[in-house]
Amino acid sequence: MNINELKDIAKRLVAPRKGILAADESSKTIQKRFDKIGLQSNPETNLIYRKMLFTAPGIEEFISGVILYDETIRQSIDGLPVPKYLAKRGILPGIKVDQGIVDEVTTGLDGLNERLTEYRNLGAKFAKWRAVIVVGQEDALIEKNAENLAKYASLCQEQDIVPIVEPEVLMDGDHDLEKCKEVTSKTLKMVFAKLAASRVVLEGVILKPNMVISGKELVAQASAEEIAQATIEVFKTVVPEQVPGIVFLSGGQTPDEATENLAAINKIGGPWQLSFSYGRALQDEALKTWIGKEENIEAAQKAFFERSRKVSLARQGKL
Repeated sequence: MNINELKDIAKRLVAPRKGILAADESSKTIQKRFDKIGLQSNPETNLIYRKMLFTAPGIEEFISGVILYDETIRQSIDGLPVPKYLAKRGILPGIKVDQGIVDEVTTGLDGLNERLTEYRNLGAKFAKWRAVIVVGQEDALIEKNAENLAKYASLCQEQDIVPIVEPEVLMDGDHDLEKCKEVTSKTLKMVFAKLAASRVVLEGVILKPNMVISGKELVAQASAEEIAQATIEVFKTVVPEQVPGIVFLSGGQTPDEATENLAAINKIGGPWQLSFSYGRALQDEALKTWIGKEENIEAAQKAFFERSRKVSLARQGKL
């Protein structure tokens, strides 16, 4: 384990003004996205779409890293393997390594060490593993998911790959802010206990959590300021200061909501870099502009650039 390399990669991922593009949609998920624009997913079409994002002019000003899917990390852009193309632009390539959820517990530990070796050789500098916590079922899910996150993180660091640890308390349901706060706190306490037990070096870890936010079915939604206050209160209690950065997931938020809430969080601030690792919240407007047509690529890239710029401003608390 090269601790200095892990620390350096982690710091680069949460560099000031920058955040991570989550472009690691599985084949099933990207088809759901494409269904909205009447497009059939296949490796060639998926690459055209992702190439549109990765080649957008100027995005390296706002994007520090890209999380790739297994299909994408093996593809090429302009004659270069995707990881090399991104690295050439100063963007760190990463990889999703979990293999989906069975009975609410994320799987993928079997054979993970071998896969990490291959991904490292393909150019991956960091990885991501997502665990989901359903409010109301949390007591049966938190410990096992935390154990798996810790095992994954330890294996990553042995390979000099920075682990993004993603315990997501889902927005599904009608729970209020206080309930989300309670479950998020309980989840993160368990995650960091398991990371400590596995001797994971926190300076070489990036945390990718949910914001403390109301369930999406709740009628009276919390404001951005309330979300920010609750989020920072929880994190100051349970997230160690050694963690170099927190990159929030957008979950079920709209692009505007995810941007506004991130700005409110950064206006309060904390001892960590408070950044983003957004998927839909960065891509949605570009996808709807593109709709699978080559003549729309330039306009879609401009939409992607503009949303990335806004999220960068939010990450600075300036929006």
